[in-house]
Amino acid sequence: MSSKRKPILNWILFFATIIAVFLLGLLASSITERRAEEVTSNKPMVKLDEWEPRNDVWGKNYPTEYESYMLNNESDFATKYNGNAMIDMLELDPRLVVLWAGYGFSKDYNQGRGHTYAIEDLRNSLRTGGPTGSDDGPMPSTCWTCKSPDVPRVMNEDGVEEFYTGKWSRLGAEIVNPIGCADCHNNETMDLQISRPALVEAYERMGKDINEATHQEMRSLVCAQCHVEYYFDKKRPGAEGSAYLTLPWDKGMSVENMEEYYDAINFKDWTHKLSKAPMLKAQHPGYEVYLTGIHAERGVSCADCHMPYMSEGGKKYTDHHIQSPLNNVENSCMVCHKEKTDQLIRDVYDNQDRTIENRDKLEELIVRAHVEAKTAWDLGANEDQMKDILMDIRHAQWRWDYAAASHGGSFHSPVETGRVIATGITTAQEGRIKLARLLMELGYEGEVPYPDISTKAKAQEFIGLPMDKLNSDKQKFLKNLAPQWDKEAKERESKIPVVYTNN
Repeated sequence: MSSKRKPILNWILFFATIIAVFLLGLLASSITERRAEEVTSNKPMVKLDEWEPRNDVWGKNYPTEYESYMLNNESDFATKYNGNAMIDMLELDPRLVVLWAGYGFSKDYNQGRGHTYAIEDLRNSLRTGGPTGSDDGPMPSTCWTCKSPDVPRVMNEDGVEEFYTGKWSRLGAEIVNPIGCADCHNNETMDLQISRPALVEAYERMGKDINEATHQEMRSLVCAQCHVEYYFDKKRPGAEGSAYLTLPWDKGMSVENMEEYYDAINFKDWTHKLSKAPMLKAQHPGYEVYLTGIHAERGVSCADCHMPYMSEGGKKYTDHHIQSPLNNVENSCMVCHKEKTDQLIRDVYDNQDRTIENRDKLEELIVRAHVEAKTAWDLGANEDQMKDILMDIRHAQWRWDYAAASHGGSFHSPVETGRVIATGITTAQEGRIKLARLLMELGYEGEVPYPDISTKAKAQEFIGLPMDKLNSDKQKFLKNLAPQWDKEAKERESKIPVVYTNN
């Protein structure tokens, strides 16, 4: 027996078909529109040369990314401990002056601002001195290495070894563009690439090929070009006379591995002014510490948190406003985490509080060790009596500095950072026990007084820094030589044409 379909059902099917066709049309239109946007947004406006260092020229081809990059000019975000605002770390913690006595960081150490300030902040730092010419000043040219996309350009023009040779002031008119596009990207494909040879060389010495790194690994390795521990090798075969930037990873990347490497080659960054200990200065081993944390274990890259993906007008792009994830929780943390923002931030601060509490204790112990060691020298101690003590001081401060200079280690890897600080406390106390015994042998009774270093000025006076002269020399440099650099650079770059594609 046949049954007729009800008219109402026919109408329902009719309208459903119309709606489905309409939605499919919208989808097809959206896809076509997005493809058109992609073609337009990726259409190159100018030709980028292989070593183009000017970020604004790159910005003509990638305006969205460039606009976000320029937000690095902001310097008013402060977290509980850091952020992107300039902080005088020596004023905040005057003990640092004593820890670095005899080294440039005792003169001046400010919390870094965004990448766009890399050149300006380095010029302004008392650590680079007040040079008056191209062969003057306290620092080698190697100190420019991580500050500018002009660096790979000059390395290509002059050679890597030549770049590492001579004074910092020698390249003042050449290194003028702040950290930017060419530091990390290939000019033709926009693929991530390594532009600093030290990282490639470190991989080769470990028997690895950095070209085999995945894209996700590269999203951390381009950061690791600079955010790593390094030293200046002045004895490199074939490059004698240069301060050749080298990563000490040959024995491994832990704090103990790198310490063993340095001890084996009898390397020291400087001799401490008070204790005469052969010191190591940790630079910024952020990458090494990150590798020991939970985020690295789960495949999260540096860029995932500090440069998360964004969406604008249907276009997905990487945010080049490189900043603390705490200033962008929604786009960084919330991609994976489901906690409330307040809880996430509280968890970060809790880890930082615990780490810094112990790190501060280690600082105090090392300051005491330096002062006690000076007292021992003043009482006539000899090198044989002091040898083991000085190595304890060296190793304790290396661990403190490794934890402090990693910038975010209490977040990236709180367990490893806590372990490193704990071993530093043990080492510092062992050295001080040896010092106490030696001081008794030398006839000293009682406790060596802790110095009045309650302010940066008092601490710098205690270690004998001529701050008036250092500041005067810096102001003369900024008034006289720095403007000459800018003039020369402007004239040089004005002769480099910007070639439009006319597409």
